[in-house]
This record gives sequence, C-alpha cells and structure tokens, in this order.
Amino acid sequence: MKKKLVIMGSNSGRNLEAVVNYLRGSDSVDIEIEALSDNLNSEFLQKSSELNIRHRYLPPEENAGYLGAGDFDLIALSGYSRELKPNILELGRFINIHPSLLPAFKGTDAIARAFGAGVKVSGVTVHTLTNEVDGGKIVAQYPVLIGNLTHFDEFEEQIRQLEDILYPIVILKILEDKVFDFQDLLGGCGGNCSGECSGCGRH
Repeated sequence: MKKKLVIMGSNSGRNLEAVVNYLRGSDSVDIEIEALSDNLNSEFLQKSSELNIRHRYLPPEENAGYLGAGDFDLIALSGYSRELKPNILELGRFINIHPSLLPAFKGTDAIARAFGAGVKVSGVTVHTLTNEVDGGKIVAQYPVLIGNLTHFDEFEEQIRQLEDILYPIVILKILEDKVFDFQDLLGGCGGNCSGECSGCGRH
C-alpha cells in the first residue's frame, strides 16, 4: 500500500532534499511525497520543483481543509515557522526535527544558545508535535560532541549534517511502521550515500 508523506517548510530546502533523496533510494515501501510551504517565494518550494515532487503554496488558513482531506500517513515539519493549532494537529501524525537534545534548548537559535552555554554535548532530536513549543514525545535523538577547540561554524555544520542523516531514516522507519533504533544510524545511512557524510560509518 502506498504511503503518503507531507513535508512542510517555510524557508530552506536542505532537509527536504536529504529526505527525498534517501526515500527514493529505498525500495522497502512505496511513498508518495508532497511538499507544502506557507512561503510562496521560498527556497523550499524551489527545491521541491528541482526534485520533481508534488508541491504547493499553502496559506496557514487553508491548513485545516487541505490536511484534513489528504489522508496523509505522516506530516513532517522541516523549518516550518508557524505554530500549528491543536485542531490542526488532530488531523494526522506530525513530527518535527530540532537542533538540540530536547528538552534542552527549546525554541529558536538552539544551536547558538547551546554553543554559547558551553555544553559539551548537544545534538538533534526528532519529536512528535504538540501545542507546546518543541514538546511532544521524543522519537529519536543523536548526540554531537563539542570539543574545547571546536569553532561555532564547525559545530553548526555537524548539527546540520546530522539532521540530514537522522531525519530521513526516522521518517522511513515510521512509514514502515517500525521503531527507530541507534543501529539504524550506526549502520551508515541505509546504503543511500557515498559514504562521505559525517557520522556515516562508511568512511
């Protein structure tokens, strides 16, 4: 049975590209991908077009009608900047990716705040969406160590690379009706990369 995935974003298309390329490399489940953005001129929609996936501009006031009628199996947020009200969250299964080890550093500028606080371990979290900012059940986490000589730019890039690795794997596991396990990540991107990505395990 075909699974229906929606990815919602407002600006950058980075996570979108990582997710789409990973899922296209998997033959475990038939997936229909659609991208929705509240920003008509976003890089997110431009990247959707380049990736040749179904996409559309969706004003927030149309979320309820469109998502309610779509019968989507999973709705994954990727840099979506607007709050989704409880009545919207009741329409499907929503997940989000956040650049910290929740519950630490909820909200905006999490990468900069973690680095500025001097923590030695941060990371990435995938969680279910609730009306609490970066609340909800934690689905998956993975750490990034911050060395004494690590520059902020290096740390930020490590977080972004980890997002691009972790999110696609978690999304696929959910669509396969499976539970994410650390071995899924340590095994190295599911065989869908060249082995050059950070933390891949295939170096």
